[in-house]
Amino acid sequence: MIIMSVDLGKARTGIAVSDKSEGFAFPKCVINEYNTEKLIVKICEKAKELSAELIVVGLPKNMDGSLGWRAEECTEIANKIKTATNLEVVMWDERCTTVSAHTALNFTDTRGKKRKEVVDAVAAVIILEDYLAYRKNKS
Repeated sequence: MIIMSVDLGKARTGIAVSDKSEGFAFPKCVINEYNTEKLIVKICEKAKELSAELIVVGLPKNMDGSLGWRAEECTEIANKIKTATNLEVVMWDERCTTVSAHTALNFTDTRGKKRKEVVDAVAAVIILEDYLAYRKNKS
C-alpha cells in the first residue's frame, strides 16, 4: 500500500511517501502555503498524484502527551483531507520529529536555505517511518 505522510506547518508542510511494500519512506516535497483551504487542496492533489492509498498526518502533541490548540487544528485539517480524498486518514504522534529532522540534517551538513527547504519533508519521512514500523510490528 502506498502511504503518504503530512507534516503540517503554518507556512511549510512536508510530504513523504512510502513504496508499495511499505519498506521505505521518501521525502517528496514541501508545500509552501499559509491559507489553510488552499493547503488542503494542494495536499489532496499531491495524494492523487502519488497514488496514496492512506494518509498519515502528524499530530503535534504536547510533551506531556496532552493535546493543545495546534493538535486540534491539525485534526480538523486531517478530517477535511479525509472528506476531500475519501481515503483513510490516520493521526500520528509527531513529537520531536522536527528536532530529529534537524539532527539528521546536521549529519549531512545541510545548512542555510537548503536546510529550510527540506526540513519539513524530512520530518514527514520520520513520521512515516515511525508509522511504517508500527504497522510492521502490529502484523
